[in-house]
Parts: sequence; C-alpha cells; structure tokens
Amino acid sequence: MKRALISVYKKDGIVEFAVQLIQLGWEIISTGGTYRLLKESGLKVLEVEDITRFPEILDGRVKTLNPYIHGGLLYNRADRSHVQTIEKMGIGPIDMVVNNLYPFEDTLEKPNVKHGEIIENIDIGGPSMIRAAAKNYEGVTVIVDPRDYDLVLGELKSRGETELSTRRYLARKVFNHTAYYDALISNYFNQIEGENFPDQLTLAYKSKEELRYGENPHQLAAFYKEAGRGEGSLKGAKQLHGKALSFNNINDTSGAIMALKEYEEATVVAVKHANPCGIGSGDSLKEAYVKAYEADKVSIFGGIIAANREIDEEVAKKINEIFIEIVVAPSYSKKALDILMEKKDIRILALEDIGVKDHRALDIKKVAGGILIQGGDHILLGEDYEIVTKKEPSEEEIQDLIFAWKAVKSVKSNGVVLAKNKASIGIGQGEVNRVWAVENAISRAGSRVKGAVLASDGFFPFKDSIELLARAGVSAIIQPGGSKRDGEVIEEADRNNISMIFTGVRHFKH
Repeated sequence: MKRALISVYKKDGIVEFAVQLIQLGWEIISTGGTYRLLKESGLKVLEVEDITRFPEILDGRVKTLNPYIHGGLLYNRADRSHVQTIEKMGIGPIDMVVNNLYPFEDTLEKPNVKHGEIIENIDIGGPSMIRAAAKNYEGVTVIVDPRDYDLVLGELKSRGETELSTRRYLARKVFNHTAYYDALISNYFNQIEGENFPDQLTLAYKSKEELRYGENPHQLAAFYKEAGRGEGSLKGAKQLHGKALSFNNINDTSGAIMALKEYEEATVVAVKHANPCGIGSGDSLKEAYVKAYEADKVSIFGGIIAANREIDEEVAKKINEIFIEIVVAPSYSKKALDILMEKKDIRILALEDIGVKDHRALDIKKVAGGILIQGGDHILLGEDYEIVTKKEPSEEEIQDLIFAWKAVKSVKSNGVVLAKNKASIGIGQGEVNRVWAVENAISRAGSRVKGAVLASDGFFPFKDSIELLARAGVSAIIQPGGSKRDGEVIEEADRNNISMIFTGVRHFKH
C-alpha cells in the first residue's frame, strides 16, 4: 500500500484530495490540525506518532523530525542496501508528501506583529520534510502547491503512479519554495540587526505576472513583486481598467510614483521613458495637472500620469483631451472613472497609499557579473546647505528652488530642471556633460525661461553653464556644490545677479 504524509497549513481542497487518494488505495499519515480535520471529515488517517512511536513535543515544534519519517522519504528505492536497511529497522516507505509551510510571509506582513509571533512561524520540520522528498524525487512525489493536486490525481488515476518528469517538476517547485522561504527569514534577521550588506545575500521575490515581452518584442519578461508590505509601491496597485501592463509601462509608472512621493501638496507627475517630462504642484489637482501638461505638451502624449490626490471629473476631462497610456492615483470619483473609461486603451490604476515612503528600501542595479546595492536617496538637503552668493533668493524663488530640487532627484544624470511657479518648464536629462543638459532645458523652456530657477543634480565643474543661464534670464540656482571651481561659479553668479544655494547633497540618478 502506498503512503502519503499530509500536513498542510493552508487546507483548501485537502479533504477532497485525501478522499481521492484513499479511494485509489493510499494510506494517509497526518499531523496536528490536518489530522484533526481529516479525522473529523470521516477519513481513516494514521497520526504521525503512530509511525514515529514518539509523541509531538514542545508545542508541536518537534513531530516529523524522526528517522521513521525521513528514512521512509530518503531511502533510494533502487539501492538494495537502502531497502534492506529500512526493512531491518521496520521503517515504512513514504511515497508522497503534501505540505505547505507555516505562514511566515503572511505573519511578517501583519500590522504591529510582535517578534515572538514571527519567530514561532518559522517552520522547521516542514522544510526538512519537503526537501528530503524533493531530493528523492525519483521515488517520492511532493506537493507544496494546491494547484498541483489535480495533476497528481490525474496521473495516479490514469497510470497508477506519477510520471518521473512530473516528480522532477514538483521537486523544482519545492526548492524554489524553500529558497524563497529561507530568503524571507534571512532578510528579516538582517533587517532587525540593521545589516544592509551581509556577506551572503539572497533576495526574495514572488512572481506577479508574466509579461508579453520586455523592453523590446524579442525579449522575454516577467514582473516579480518584492517580499514585504511594500506600501506605496506598484506592487499594491489595483488595475481598474485597460489591458495588462507591459514591461515599459511598469518601469515608467514606478518612476512616476517615486517622483511623486517627493511632494506633499497637490501634484501631478508626467513621465515618458522613465524620465519626468512635466511636474506641477498647485492648490488643486486641476491646477497641478495643467502645469504638468504645459511643461511639455509634446512629450506627455502617450505618457504616464501620476497624481497624489483623488482624480475628479474636471481632471479626468483634461486627461482625456490627449492620449495617455496610464493614470495612477490614490482614488477616482465615479464620474471621473466613467469619463476615463470612455477610452478603451487607457490603463487606470488605483494606489491608495501612493504617497507613502519606504525609507528602508534598497536600490538594486544589475550589472554584468553581479548586482550593485545602495540605500535609497532619501535625503533632500544637507544640514550645511547655504546661500553662497551676494544676492539672496526671494521667498517665492526659494519655494521654486525646493520644488525644482525635488524634481531633479527623479531625472537621469546629468540632469537639470528649470521651474517657475511650482511647475517644471524645461528638463535636461541623461546628458554626458552638464552644459548640454542646461542647453536642452533652456531650449525646452523657450520664452518661459526668464525669471525661472534651476536645479542641478550635480555640481557645475565650470562657469560655462552659469553664463548660459544668465543669458537666458534665470534668477536663481540650487546645486550641491563641491567643485574645485566653486569659487569661479559663484563669482559668475554674482556678476549676473543670480542667487545660488549649495545643498551639500547631490542626487545623481544613473
């Protein structure tokens, strides 16, 4: 008689599965709550201690860690000495394991969860048991995903046993599952110990969806969500309308959300190819949207709109005047949704906590042969920021300088942002020298540049950019400082009656 050991935390479908196993002539061994459920359902089930000849101890911490369990799982069916050993010791074979682990991830994501509860939800026996079964997949079937119940039952009914290829497939799922589970645990301990860069790092991501393709149609792609709560991230967004998001949609929308988090007042960020093309803040979301739109009426076409207030009917009508790929906001009025949904191809996302910042999040970049990891760019101004020119900026200019400084954090380097009245009017990004970035920003601003302010993500190595800005009529500049030629840059600003702030912090984004 074949035997299956069933011990599951998530019990959906397990009674029905066990019933069919018994009908196929299998004997069931079980533990704890699963044993009670199966027994109460009228099934004939052996308890683990009937096999181990030892009771569960330590509040269930020790129950399956026993030679009568692991011997029955791990012996090589094709090795005569293994067979003789288990026969001599009276160890019965275990041909199937059905197990899903204590809910460590769910526990971790509970609000205000205590450390002790988290620790109690670290499964020990379960991972040991399913790893043993997976290692011996040539002779043992192991199921960790309830979606595989029907596959296994179908093969048992049709051929009396599972296919070797199926057992190998199930073993792969086990090792993926336990690797993810252990990564969650190790990352939790790294976090509570304040260790951002351990000697050995395993990251935990779970598949959210397979994408049609990557940046280009010939590239395969998928979206994996990061473990943890992930407040304010695209992981938690709910899609209300439109077709599935593409690789580029996800990347661009994430960039828009991250840029938006810098602002507290009503703000709209427009993004194209992962770079902001317009940012506006105002007393109302409509005012903010108009500013973001007017920043670059051409590039916003086919772009991403992110807003940090509910989108109402007025804003929805403005958005619908042009083609927008994606809108993401904390919420939408019913009339606004009706208006936006008139367009078949627009994707509408709701992200309730869009403004929440996660200061623990790390920035990860893939490079050839490895990854680079750094802390997030969470500091806005350094403690020693100062006005370094003779002319001091006005209160209005300071507000625009801070607005532009927040905006430039999201612009690819070399990056600069021209702003006026809490709206970007010209953005220069991704250039290999700062002069070209400045020239592009001035060109895009056009006649609006006079009286505007500029933020630069890095210092000015020479005074040539200041000369360009002076000729254009820019009145104030905010930059990190730190160049060997800071003195020349300040002198040029003083010569042209431009005020300048050094922040002591740079915001490169490569």
